[in-house]
Amino acid sequence: MDCIFCKIVSGDIPTKVIAETKNSIAFLDAFPLAKGHTLIIPKHHHEKIQNMSPEENSDLFSTMHKVISKVDKLTGATLVAIHNGKEAGQEIPHIHIHLVPRSVNDSGGPIHCLFDSTLNVSDLETNEIYEKLKG
Repeated sequence: MDCIFCKIVSGDIPTKVIAETKNSIAFLDAFPLAKGHTLIIPKHHHEKIQNMSPEENSDLFSTMHKVISKVDKLTGATLVAIHNGKEAGQEIPHIHIHLVPRSVNDSGGPIHCLFDSTLNVSDLETNEIYEKLKG
């Protein structure tokens, strides 16, 4: 498999490791959006969160929980982002959590600035979506 994150896990590509567990690894992003931008990945290749085992999922988010305090100390606020699949904006098809230090004066904004805010959903559509998600 030609996955850059799998190559990081195997040691073929060097990186600045922040934390490592049996199932996860956290490291500095090679193309950071902010100083301290960190990625957390499962060691086994999975494209989406729902493809991970419960043990891998728990480990990934426990690792994030440990590392986010360190990242948060850099600026006082951290954006947590996961692109779950290509259609969601995932550039590397290996699940990863972004921890991006944020500050008032950075060029980022709230999540709503990523989308066209003119989307209107009718009550009928909302109810249909609700029933699909609930069921």
